[in-house]
Amino acid sequence: MAASAAADLSQIIKAYDVRGVVPDQWDESLAELFGSAFVQVTGADAIVVGHDMRPSSPGLSAAFARGASNRGADVTLIGLCSTDQLYFASGQFGLPGAMFTASHNPAEYNGIKMCRAGAAPVGQDSGLAEIRALAEGWLADGAPAPAATPGRISERDTLTDYADHLRSLVDVASIRPLKVVVDAGNGMGGHTVPTVFAPLPIELVPMYFELDGTFPNHEANPLDPKNIVDLQARVRAEGADIGLAFDGDADRCFVVDERGEGVPPSAITALVAARELEKHPGGTVIHNLITSWSVPEVVREHGGMPVRTRVGHSFIKEEMARTGAIFGGEHSAHYYFRDFWNADTGMLAALHVLAALGSQEGTLSALVHRYDRYRASGEINSTVADQTARTAAVRRVFAGREDVTIDELDGLTIATPDWWFNLRPSNTEPLLRLNVEARDELTMIAVRDEILDLVRSN
Repeated sequence: MAASAAADLSQIIKAYDVRGVVPDQWDESLAELFGSAFVQVTGADAIVVGHDMRPSSPGLSAAFARGASNRGADVTLIGLCSTDQLYFASGQFGLPGAMFTASHNPAEYNGIKMCRAGAAPVGQDSGLAEIRALAEGWLADGAPAPAATPGRISERDTLTDYADHLRSLVDVASIRPLKVVVDAGNGMGGHTVPTVFAPLPIELVPMYFELDGTFPNHEANPLDPKNIVDLQARVRAEGADIGLAFDGDADRCFVVDERGEGVPPSAITALVAARELEKHPGGTVIHNLITSWSVPEVVREHGGMPVRTRVGHSFIKEEMARTGAIFGGEHSAHYYFRDFWNADTGMLAALHVLAALGSQEGTLSALVHRYDRYRASGEINSTVADQTARTAAVRRVFAGREDVTIDELDGLTIATPDWWFNLRPSNTEPLLRLNVEARDELTMIAVRDEILDLVRSN
């Protein structure tokens, strides 16, 4: 039986995108229905479609394009691209878009990240639920009737225009020569980095630039420390100034300093925020509630207005639009720019870091020291039988203590003048995710261990 005939769409339609195993959970026939539904929900007469390097991506994206065309929409296929390159095309052309990628997930997965014209997000509350309902109806009752006149399907290369646009947003003309190691993880960074970096005074040391959706070297997920070990070693061996690691669809960028030490995404958020506030004095900067204390501090020090949000790109993008924010950052290395249609682009963040490093003579570790002020645990996952009960137990223990403040914007956040932690449930797994930050390492460890004991006790 085809995956589409037996598909349980609740298993593959997530909060922000479509994602599942191919062909077990979804296939090209279901992708075609999604294309038809996308056109109907957006009301678009033209869309843009791109895909990553996974073996299933070309077929799935072509099927989506057929579904869209059958409903009367013209389709521009931009082929191999990063997710932020698809956002660029959506913004530049003023068209809704669909990107076929499963980001950092293993090779057997694929997915669709969808947006409205101008790279505006499509999530559960902004179109994805309607797309699911239409697809489910067609699975039950038969495919939708085709439009009287099908749309045209054409191809267009956007890589050069994307690269030119990114470089126009950052002054990289006067930076000093830098030696830069880039680990593309066999993902789309291997496609975009050479073109974006080509005019820069950079000695590029490429790692795993071959496009290979089977990920033969390591998972394309730099958030997991084991996946940047090769990059760290290469930076030290080469005596490089900086290392960059991109995830599978190259919309996130992780930074390694000249010592091979990882730079926390919160420090990158603070650094880029300071630079954007130089261009846009008094601007608003969005940060999620798991970013470091240093982010709102740096924003205020540079005359900006920090705004705290829930975790997740849809919340960041909504606040970006609502407040007119100039920039937003998350602990997961997603970076959002008003000058990039409020969309996230790790490549633009990387250019900012290169420009900041290359405009002075010091090392990257010295540069980011001013933005990395506290000690953090990183995100720690615990499998629990009852997320609500475990969270309530932690809340009871800390609620009566002196100088404690509690908020529940996203999970449970408890703060004192010397430390804070956030404990929040996973939406898809029986996990609680813990993040702790303190003014010193010993305090962070003590708070972290106390909470983990509470969470993991029977």
